[in-house]
Amino acid sequence: MLKNDKWIIEQATKGMIEPFEKKSIRKITGDISQDIPAISWGLSSYGYDVRLSPHDFRIFRHIPGTVVDPKNFNPKNLEQASLHTDKDGSYFIIPANSYGLGASLESIKMPPNVTAICLGKSTYARVGVIANITPLEASWHGKSITLEFSNASSADVKIYANEGVVQLLFFEGEACETTYQKRSGKYQNQGSGVTLPKV
Repeated sequence: MLKNDKWIIEQATKGMIEPFEKKSIRKITGDISQDIPAISWGLSSYGYDVRLSPHDFRIFRHIPGTVVDPKNFNPKNLEQASLHTDKDGSYFIIPANSYGLGASLESIKMPPNVTAICLGKSTYARVGVIANITPLEASWHGKSITLEFSNASSADVKIYANEGVVQLLFFEGEACETTYQKRSGKYQNQGSGVTLPKV
């Protein structure tokens, strides 16, 4: 069953999402009493929009003569992106037809009978940024979620830090026999920032 805002609030008081925002935030209070429009984050009717961390965003770069191998990943295939700031906020740039990895600002601690799905926000989808659909399995814990973004457009795109980037939808089921934590999932207890591919 897809869980609603009342359930999300109840679970947040038990530490499921930290920090937690009980409403949808659409503006950032700026200097000189001026609000800056924001890509929304926080609680929605049946989900929660997490924010992109300003601390770690990496772009895939081609290294001639190499092939990206998920079983033997070479960290040199990723380049740290620079954080830029202007009147609209802080952002990273995803080059045209490129792929990047970021991290959520929020820490997540999934209940043992709930799995969440990360879905892209429509604001980014409309400019060609596709968020990879990623599950957060039952009993998964992490200081951040590693998030994956593809820029399918032919132009460079800004992706804003400290603002909403993906929505989590929470699905409750009957208790499973083996949770992600019990089977020692390889991405369990990941730290802050981007976690690279593992086997």
